[in-house]
Amino acid sequence: MPRFVAFLRGVSPMNLKMANLKHCLESAGFTEVKTILSSGNVAFNASARSEASIAKKIEAQLQHQLGRSFPVTVRSVEHLQNLLASDPFGKHKVRAGAKRVVTFLWKPADAKLKLPIEYEGAIVHEVQGLEVFTSYVPHPKGPIFMSLLEKTFGKEQTTRTWETVKRCVVA
Repeated sequence: MPRFVAFLRGVSPMNLKMANLKHCLESAGFTEVKTILSSGNVAFNASARSEASIAKKIEAQLQHQLGRSFPVTVRSVEHLQNLLASDPFGKHKVRAGAKRVVTFLWKPADAKLKLPIEYEGAIVHEVQGLEVFTSYVPHPKGPIFMSLLEKTFGKEQTTRTWETVKRCVVA
């Protein structure tokens, strides 16, 4: 049975307990459910193959069981493994000490983007399909890179660190 990872947007330990997320997915019929960290990442097996239909099913189950939902992005573990193996950051200059993040878009980016895009120590290096690869140096004003991502791609997205994606693939 194929394995997937769901990335929920806007989740924190204060607004969704991972035990509740796990229970929702198990109630929806997904198997071998494992939450990763406390920021809305969950790996699971599913008989369905459509990432969009799986995301909708998770959103509906959260609404049904918890009375609230979060936007959900789903990627197959196979896709994420290929992404990691391709090492998109390897072909770009990433500053020493910079953090690497992947943004999962819900719709294709504007094809007219001129990359790289730089702002206050954040650099959007590359867009591959529905994924955006950005690095940033922590800024005293906070997560400036998130402002850059939202300004460039809108709010229909969710972002994870490269390290979190690695953890999700092996979960």
